[in-house]
Amino acid sequence: MDSVPIAITIEHAVIAPERRGNQKEQDMSLARIRRQARILALQILYEVDVANHSLEEVLERHRSQASIAQPVRRYAERLVTGVWADRERIDRMIAEAAPAFPVDQLPPVDRNILRIAIYELLHEPDVPLKAAINEAVEIAKQYGGESSSRFVNGVLGTIAANLASSGS
Repeated sequence: MDSVPIAITIEHAVIAPERRGNQKEQDMSLARIRRQARILALQILYEVDVANHSLEEVLERHRSQASIAQPVRRYAERLVTGVWADRERIDRMIAEAAPAFPVDQLPPVDRNILRIAIYELLHEPDVPLKAAINEAVEIAKQYGGESSSRFVNGVLGTIAANLASSGS
């Protein structure tokens, strides 16, 4: 099966944070790894979502790409498998936060950016809430439509407030 073309590229030459010098360099490297992993996760989820390719098939193809740094690949796979396992709950959260926009009718890029960010809010306690939201908004600006970043920001703001009020 052919992959679905999407204009997402992954930067190369990420150095693992444990091989860097000071804390600031480690943090920057970790931020870069996570950014690249989020973009790779978006690419994978987009293909699975739009082309109906199996998740395992798409993951396997990406595992064989030597140009993707190992830390990026590991975090992307964690995001993708986590989103996929919890997507029903995540999609319900999107539907509750944006009832006027049925999840299955959202642009696939927006839907999957939201899924990734919500997964991080729920399951990645080492990712600060503001960082998860800001990253999603920036990726939406880069890969989504004209109003994607505002939509993503609004939905994630509502979900973050709901999580805070429920103590999650």
